Amino acid sequence: MTGTENGPTTAHAMPAEELRKLHSARAHSAHGRAVTACRHAGIDRDAAELVPKSPVGRAAHALRLSAESLTALTAGTADPAADARCARNAAAAAALAAQVAHSRDDSGEALTALRAALAASQAAAVAAGGTAAGGDAALNRAADDAEAHAVATARGAGWTR
Repeated sequence: MTGTENGPTTAHAMPAEELRKLHSARAHSAHGRAVTACRHAGIDRDAAELVPKSPVGRAAHALRLSAESLTALTAGTADPAADARCARNAAAAAALAAQVAHSRDDSGEALTALRAALAASQAAAVAAGGTAAGGDAALNRAADDAEAHAVATARGAGWTR
């Protein structure tokens, strides 16, 4: 027994509205990283393709979907699982953008930023997935920490200010 069979393991269950604020802050941060990494890589939002066929098209399309996820965070009643998925989607978009930015800048700092973006995306996915459903305090802290590290490394790579 892992302790998660009956839902998230958390010593201090947070109300849904507080979880929404937490997931929203992470989603906005990740979306900001995606925007700045795309800008750094010279990717315009107009490069989005309905059926992406290139890394640039995928990154631009992911950026558009990330923006839609941010919109979803303001709609309806707070739902920790759905809100965490929005944050996961934004982190995934940032990881795609980081891949393209790294492909155009193969410096050590860019590689570090790419790795941090991938780790932040993975942490956001874990926090949103399975029985955690966006409500596990430890997984949310890990996702927040990974996001903060991704922001710092993107800044170090010159992708953000």
